Amino acid sequence: MEHTEDTVESAGGLKLYYQAWRPPGQPRTAVAIIHGIGEHSGRFKNIVDYLVARGHAVYALDLRGHGRSPGQRGHLMSWSEYREDVKAFLGRISTREPGRPLFLYGHSMGGLVVLDYVLRHPEGLSGTIISGPPFESVGVATPLLVASARILSRLWPTFALDVPLEAEALCRDRERITQYLGDPLVHRRCSVRWAAEALDAGAWVKAHAAELRLPLLLLHGEEDRINTAAGTRRFFESVSYPDKTLHLVPGGYHEPHSDPGYEQVLQRVEEHLLSHMPEAARP
Repeated sequence: MEHTEDTVESAGGLKLYYQAWRPPGQPRTAVAIIHGIGEHSGRFKNIVDYLVARGHAVYALDLRGHGRSPGQRGHLMSWSEYREDVKAFLGRISTREPGRPLFLYGHSMGGLVVLDYVLRHPEGLSGTIISGPPFESVGVATPLLVASARILSRLWPTFALDVPLEAEALCRDRERITQYLGDPLVHRRCSVRWAAEALDAGAWVKAHAAELRLPLLLLHGEEDRINTAAGTRRFFESVSYPDKTLHLVPGGYHEPHSDPGYEQVLQRVEEHLLSHMPEAARP
């Protein structure tokens, strides 16, 4: 496995950090990962190890205000800034993986970022994978957070709030939880403008679900206490595009890629990748 680190310039001249992992030889596909709120590109080791071992290249970005990328932690002024981040990231991958089938993989808040992007810009993509999206958040979008975001967003947009995320709800692997709690690149803060923009983005994505025109794989743990599986099921039913799959993980928590038995989930992911490659390139 070849591992590289680099930056890519996005809107406002921000140099965003990203990592790439490539197998020996020519990859079958390229997978671009967009992380959730407060996390970063280094939290997807299981996905990287599984897919790269099977011949896929994996790229993962630190969005602005996250990980090793610049910006106030958990802050943006407009959700369109994330669209610009994703656009720049995909442009870099396309340059490095010309002609390769390219998939966008978004986890949690990253799933919302990805869906908002592909509903507007599906071109150049072979499909998308969405994991644990925040269509119905119960552990983070508390009434206090929502009210504070709406009131303060225009008055003091950079004002930071604690994100009441329960670490024990992430997965059933105690070692992974310990790693999360001790990770210096993880933060649990968001600005009121970020919260307001996230609420608006979520409403927009749900309202435009029927316009999706990319192959879709939705993953969600049935016991997710942060974002409910019921919200994802409702979104899935609103998607009219026929090439769609919903995989609910029995007993699964918020991170299907971190839970015990994650290999079965990632097998579904690879099946999605392989089934949407050009016919001549399939194994």
